[in-house]
Amino acid sequence: MGFARTCSVTLLGVEGVVVEVQADLEPGVAAFTLVGLPDKSLSESRDRVRAAVVNSGAEWPQKKLTVGLSPASVPKAGSGFDLAVACAVLGAAERIDPRVLADIVMIGELGLDGRVRPVRGTLPAVLAAADAGYEQVVVPECAAAEASLVPGVSVLGVRSLRQLIAVLTDEPVPEDEADAPELSRPDPLLSGLRLPGTDAAAGMHLGPGHQQHAPDLADVVGQHAARTAVEVAAAGGHHLFLEGPPGAGKTMLAERLPTVLPRLTRTESLEVTAVHSVAGLLPPGRPLIDTPPYCAPHHSATMQALVGGGTNSARPGAVSLAHRGVLFLDETPEFGVRALDALRQPLESGHVVIARSTGVVRFPAKFLMVLAANPCPCGRFSRRDTSCECPPSAVRRYQARLSGPLLDRVDLRVEVEPVGRAELAGRGPGGESTATVADRVRAARERATARLAGSPWLTNGEVPGRELRTRWHPAPGAMDEAERSLERGLLTARGLDRVLRVAWTVADLVGHDRPDATDVALALQLRTGVPRGVPLTIGALT
Repeated sequence: MGFARTCSVTLLGVEGVVVEVQADLEPGVAAFTLVGLPDKSLSESRDRVRAAVVNSGAEWPQKKLTVGLSPASVPKAGSGFDLAVACAVLGAAERIDPRVLADIVMIGELGLDGRVRPVRGTLPAVLAAADAGYEQVVVPECAAAEASLVPGVSVLGVRSLRQLIAVLTDEPVPEDEADAPELSRPDPLLSGLRLPGTDAAAGMHLGPGHQQHAPDLADVVGQHAARTAVEVAAAGGHHLFLEGPPGAGKTMLAERLPTVLPRLTRTESLEVTAVHSVAGLLPPGRPLIDTPPYCAPHHSATMQALVGGGTNSARPGAVSLAHRGVLFLDETPEFGVRALDALRQPLESGHVVIARSTGVVRFPAKFLMVLAANPCPCGRFSRRDTSCECPPSAVRRYQARLSGPLLDRVDLRVEVEPVGRAELAGRGPGGESTATVADRVRAARERATARLAGSPWLTNGEVPGRELRTRWHPAPGAMDEAERSLERGLLTARGLDRVLRVAWTVADLVGHDRPDATDVALALQLRTGVPRGVPLTIGALT
């Protein structure tokens, strides 16, 4: 009779739960029983583990074997338990000292030949192990860099079960040439880190630091009001709605928004990397994402693709893949109404809670949303252009696809005008570069961070309206025009609070201690689109 135990981690969303893997050997007919709420892929580990142990040169015990996953009430999913199950079995068979295994967390899938393959979610799994007090973790060799991002944890990267057995038994580590990939061919083990087709489905990239040629704001011709809105959105974390005809530059502006956002802090980087690790979207060779992600799903995306979900295990959606970055919804009226309305909850709370029969998972979803839309089905409807041939009823139906409650949560609404011939020919004043705007955004965020020190908020876009009205007051008389707009029904109560948020961001950009009437006027114009007689560029206000 033999008994051994070690540990692994199961993921519920991006949160991990440490699972104790116990193996018990008793005399009787040779059998392998796995208990503890395993899913289909975990139940199949019985065959993978047996073949891996035999092909690694170890003897498979010919006794009654029971492997238990504790706590038994927590559902377990995935193939990342293979390594822990194999070592627990070898410990029960006394091939490995059981005392060595007790305080080690093991994460990895086993191939039939004994090679250790990577699994998705290595970073959040190691974070959960560290939070539970474990100090030593064994992961696949190709995922060791990702696991090493967690401080205070000793990471051992192994390429095969044979190597791990040698390390745990103080035997010479074998140098098997078959375990090393040829330089002329891709390493098949890396295929476990990514899901096929996820880049095309998500429509995303990971910020300017991961591109050879980062887009620059100087490429955008004209559009002074829209450029100012992009700068204000980046500085205060405000959601943005761009409406205009095709070809006016809406997509160009949205793609350049991540380039002016500050780089992620260490904590934010770990949050973003954990989400992308679970989704299988970590770029090869880049274990840490330190730039704001950009996600632009196609308008045919379902509600599950936007907010997350799935039939068996819930996976992060576009709102979580854009966590700490930008979510761009081009051709917004073409999205499903249910999918758009599902965005209202993460916009307010900063996270998504998905309930399934197997449990409830929570994904972070604190993103900056950019909506882009044509004014009508043909795209030529405006107050100054009479070339639109759409019937008024068609225009009303098209614009009504964006619900009032959703648009009321958007701080900035800008009409993007067609670009003129003089601007395209370069005869007009050129726009500022990304570097210049990014410096102002960085300085504005530093002012906001200093003012909000001691509070749970980091940007103006996160501060509740009540707190702004009671703790941080604008200049006397600055809100008079905004309050009159509220009385006339041009603003809702939520809209008034959002005007005040934007005014604080404008004040931070221009260096004011608190918003004055000019800052509020610009905020009102960016909210309602009604001219207020103020300069449309931040540089002209400084």
